[in-house]
Amino acid sequence: MSTTNMHLAVTDRPLDGNSALEFCSAPGHGAVDLFIGRVRDFNQGRSVVGVSYDLHAALCRNVFAEIAAEALDRWGRETRLWLTHRSGRLDVGEASVVAAASSRHRDEAFKACRYLVEQMKHRAPIWKQEHYVDGDSEWVKGHALCGHG
Repeated sequence: MSTTNMHLAVTDRPLDGNSALEFCSAPGHGAVDLFIGRVRDFNQGRSVVGVSYDLHAALCRNVFAEIAAEALDRWGRETRLWLTHRSGRLDVGEASVVAAASSRHRDEAFKACRYLVEQMKHRAPIWKQEHYVDGDSEWVKGHALCGHG
């Protein structure tokens, strides 16, 4: 879903932070905050070679829309927002999520961008399966269910 002030999507294609920066650019906005979540090579004591993300696309888009509407209510209707999550198998270093927010001032941009990421982690129907160096794999509990952040 894209409007003049928000872009919300799920995709199986590689993510690009530059697209988020371009979308969030606006003449009156002095701040753009960009977050890129990438697959890391080590998690909870295990060496990781990749991650598979499974998601319910329609429900994700609905949850993303709810989160974005909440962010616009909190930090201003002129705020620009970008939230995209990738599905499928990703290797270490690949981007799994890109979030961005722009506003007139940095405080609103920082807060809105963080809100997008944190709420997505807690509310969106996205499941993560880690693949390990030893050939094993495991479905990992979501951020809201585990004690690490």
